[in-house]
Amino acid sequence: MANTKSAKKAIRKIATRTAVNKSRRSRMRTQIRKVEEAVDSGNKDAAVAALIIAEPEIMRAVSKGVIKKNTAARKVSRLSARVKATGA
Repeated sequence: MANTKSAKKAIRKIATRTAVNKSRRSRMRTQIRKVEEAVDSGNKDAAVAALIIAEPEIMRAVSKGVIKKNTAARKVSRLSARVKATGA
């Protein structure tokens, strides 16, 4: 358990940041799931619309430090490939 005043404050800050990051990660995953569900249903229009919403959400997670840039690029690339293959 923390003894010093600064250590106690650090624990409070960590708890707050963890909650915020968890929320951001959850929002991102929800958007990714919506794209994947649209792709699985075979509806290309819905998949494209979901991807347009998901991509900024993924990049927002990068700018906030929730995930790394290359991870986001990989996710967007794979989602785009799946959406593109849907109508083929």
